[in-house]
Amino acid sequence: MKKILTSLLTALGLTSACGQNNFDNVDVNAFADLMTEPGVIVLDVRTAEEYKEGHIEGALNIDVRQGDFLQKAKAALPVERSVAVYCRSGRRSADASRQLAAAGYRCFNLSGGIMAWKSAGMPVTTDTYEVDVFRTKSGKTVRIHALVHASIRIEYDGREIMIDPVSKLGDRTISYASMPKADYILVTHEHFDHFDQEAIKTLTAETTRFITNKRCADMYGSGEVMANGDRRQVADDFTIEAVAAYNTTEGHLQFHPKGRDNGYILTLDGLRIYVAGDTEDIPEMADIKDIDIAFLPCNQPYTMTIDQLVKAARTVRPRVLFPYHYGQTDVSTLPSQLQADGIDVRIRHYE
Repeated sequence: MKKILTSLLTALGLTSACGQNNFDNVDVNAFADLMTEPGVIVLDVRTAEEYKEGHIEGALNIDVRQGDFLQKAKAALPVERSVAVYCRSGRRSADASRQLAAAGYRCFNLSGGIMAWKSAGMPVTTDTYEVDVFRTKSGKTVRIHALVHASIRIEYDGREIMIDPVSKLGDRTISYASMPKADYILVTHEHFDHFDQEAIKTLTAETTRFITNKRCADMYGSGEVMANGDRRQVADDFTIEAVAAYNTTEGHLQFHPKGRDNGYILTLDGLRIYVAGDTEDIPEMADIKDIDIAFLPCNQPYTMTIDQLVKAARTVRPRVLFPYHYGQTDVSTLPSQLQADGIDVRIRHYE
């Protein structure tokens, strides 16, 4: 990664290291090129209010003026990843880059900030959900939006995939009416924080395929049923596998009994995404191979403890791990716990 970035910056004439600051100031074009490099994280260090008014797609938001900035950054940003930082004009992001560089991060500061970005005609978005961007083996783009808890939106090659869409959870509300209709809706099981009939209706068009387990299909009155072990080719470049998801701890078995609920493995043009659903670290995970991206739940008594999640991650060995469905569980230790395993842990707002 370091060699790739150095070569890129050399080609653009932007290799100066800003003296003792130990980070690089880069212009809009270099910043845009950095964003396409594997493993680079884009960080917006403005206030939450500024972020909502418009930000660079895929940027995480951590306010540098908050006293716990560095603590939050360390929890969300793996230290081995390079960070492309911006603010309004470049001043706050320079301060953030300086702090992050002192903590061991490789940082690139956008000169002129988002003002320069907009002046250059570069796009911004008001979508407030965190977005992670991936590439498939043939170069197609996959965007994963962190909506809430267990609700995930995936954009892939012009298609919309919704997993466990839920409109309201606690004080958080998701407006599905403002989103495109879904091409595919996948639901893991019947609990209220995964199965929301109104959200499904809002997202459904004539061509939408609703895929779920038998219980949810019966409750909804329609749907394509998949059971544990089923595999379905839904498009030339898109395969869905239903896998086991259940509790194993005595006293918790009634929450998710074996054989009822689904986890899913989505293979998009070779990119394999494992959405575990509500489960503990079950033996069947040993059979799940070649996973690029995994979503593993963490909140007892319903799913896994931190220790169980670490064990599951080491069993599945995804390239990128998103802890999700974690409620009030503190998942901030997971990046450091799994760093030696080479797993890129990304903590998003999946409370």
